[in-house]
Amino acid sequence: MSERSSAYTTEPWGFEAEEWFLNELLVVDTELEPDALMDALLGIEKELGRVRHPGQKGYCSRTVDLDILYFGDRIVNTEKVTVPHPRLHLRRFALEPLCEVIPDFLHPVFNLSQTQLLEKL
Repeated sequence: MSERSSAYTTEPWGFEAEEWFLNELLVVDTELEPDALMDALLGIEKELGRVRHPGQKGYCSRTVDLDILYFGDRIVNTEKVTVPHPRLHLRRFALEPLCEVIPDFLHPVFNLSQTQLLEKL
């Protein structure tokens, strides 16, 4: 399975910035476990020019930001990754593309569909 949402241009979330963000959702099948997938995503971010600033507090503008929102219906909490993404239900910029691609998928913690989560915002 591989699905892709439309691209969404959205305001920065959690901080002020002049540049807006381009958000897109991909649903993919992988044989990787969550930690290995996160390592792969961080490697892609680095290849695309993302520079992380460990001492910086809060959110900031960045070249690219790849996240794991869900890993099927699994709940994962490791040092590298937490899925479902812990702030997913608070982020319209994530829920709108999720509603486009997998609107009926149930959040494994809240047991609500993506559509229901978006309606609660």
